[in-house]
Amino acid sequence: MVVSKNSEISVLTKLDYDRASELKAFDDTKDGVKGLVDAGVTKIPRIFHQPLDEFEKDSASSSTQLDVPSIDLEDVHKDPTRRKVVVEKIREASETWGFFQIVNHGIPVSVLEEMKNGVLSFYKQDSEVKRELYTRDPIRPLVYNSNFDLYSSPAANWRDTFYCFMAPHPPKPQDLPSVCRDILLEYTKQVMKLGSVLFELLSEALGLKPNYLNDIGCNEGLVAVCHYYPACPEPELTIGATKHTDNDFITVLLQDHIGGLQVLHENRWVDVSPVPGALVINIGDLLQLITNDKFKSVEHRVVANHIGPRVSVASFFSTSFQPSSKLYGPIKDLVSEDNPPKYRETTVHDYVAFSMARGLDGTSPLPYFRI
Repeated sequence: MVVSKNSEISVLTKLDYDRASELKAFDDTKDGVKGLVDAGVTKIPRIFHQPLDEFEKDSASSSTQLDVPSIDLEDVHKDPTRRKVVVEKIREASETWGFFQIVNHGIPVSVLEEMKNGVLSFYKQDSEVKRELYTRDPIRPLVYNSNFDLYSSPAANWRDTFYCFMAPHPPKPQDLPSVCRDILLEYTKQVMKLGSVLFELLSEALGLKPNYLNDIGCNEGLVAVCHYYPACPEPELTIGATKHTDNDFITVLLQDHIGGLQVLHENRWVDVSPVPGALVINIGDLLQLITNDKFKSVEHRVVANHIGPRVSVASFFSTSFQPSSKLYGPIKDLVSEDNPPKYRETTVHDYVAFSMARGLDGTSPLPYFRI
């Protein structure tokens, strides 16, 4: 039987059905959720049934009332007055929403489209090809599986994922799938450049020197995480991604036209509606930690959908599992006698390892690092 963090779930599942065996049987196919859909399932397996979320009833009513802030980065390098306006918008969004969309960010739409198509191409490969890459070893150059926390989460998510560590130690090109190798290298190179710009603007929004966050290594690591959310025959029973926060400094998200991403704002789920050519930026836990709660890492989720597949590419600015001795704690210029440090220092590796070991259980790891 799987040991769950929720003992009630463990007891119920033991009495009800052999969850552990079903999880293993699903994992052993190495075909993921896409394999279920390709086989023509009309009822989703019970391993995907989600417990009811306390905010579930708010999701429909909130989705049309609010919009995540949208920020235009045009001329941000040329016009000092324009830059001040952008910095102020980023500060406000980072403090109140933890999410914002950006347009005119410098990455050509053709590159965005090719990246989305590259993800689709990976998942459209023959099952035999993908099975060779399917693994539970989190530090392989490329990791492909369904649900990194399959055996520890209360319920599985309706999605498959592949990811690779792109910086600070880029993979050998031959370790990347040939169907999306070139665009993955090109897209992430451009995201790294964009990340440095965003960290400059975020530094200024904190009242710090423009290079501050880049100088302390926030832009050093990048993990590209490519999600595939197949069409779901019973979307009301499951979810694409359980509510969670991101265990990085910031995330740059490329999403397709289908939608499904929602952010928790004032106890209501708000749709992050796709905007053609835009990228979604969200504050991660590590940025909330070093800003001593000034910027907010906010819970978000992806709902399941009759329509699909939906694809997204989440670029996490973090050195992740890679060994690190550098300690991160609240920035000294942001703390005072009236605003003392709220968090203990941690390495990126230790924070990420703690977060990943817990899985997507619907709660943030940050409280465990509070002083």
